[in-house]
Amino acid sequence: MLLPRPSKQYGSADKLAVISGTGEAGFSARYAAALYALASERGVLDQVIAEVSALGVLLAQDADLARLVSNPFTDAAKVAPALNSALAAQGISDLVRNFVNVAVTNRRLRDLPKLAAGFARYVAGRRGEVVAEVTSAQPLTDSQRQALYARLTESGYGAARLQETVDPSLLGGLILKVGPKLYDTSLKSRLNRLNYSLKGVA
Repeated sequence: MLLPRPSKQYGSADKLAVISGTGEAGFSARYAAALYALASERGVLDQVIAEVSALGVLLAQDADLARLVSNPFTDAAKVAPALNSALAAQGISDLVRNFVNVAVTNRRLRDLPKLAAGFARYVAGRRGEVVAEVTSAQPLTDSQRQALYARLTESGYGAARLQETVDPSLLGGLILKVGPKLYDTSLKSRLNRLNYSLKGVA
């Protein structure tokens, strides 16, 4: 069930959205802070962290859901009940589903992956951890994920929290961002570099 239009305070589920900042980082941080505070207040923080992480993975790995969420022509009002039911079937709690509903109410359906990623960054910041943001052309397999964790550990990021996003336009490979460091091994990037080199030769 959709929530009423949120106010700018958050002390209960129907006032979850403290969301009036400017810029992409501003809005995701405000959603994250509101959810973190409410989950902490109710003593379910660890559960909510796990559920939002699961939501992020679901949005990254379910191609049909990803297309539905990212499609600018999707009628959010019509999709919301089905999305709510799907999340309930996945065992997602009322609190996290309210978080998603508030985002939909505020016309942020397309931003759900960013909100899940923003929450992971916020939690990592509060806990002194590092978020490793990985964007791949296809959902990561378990073996790829384990290999990535191994490489992160070798590089001194053993406690890194992995945040996954799928972007088919990369064609292949992946982009990894850890703090200010960016590693781009995508096929799209390599083709762009090749194209630039060929233009220089011509």
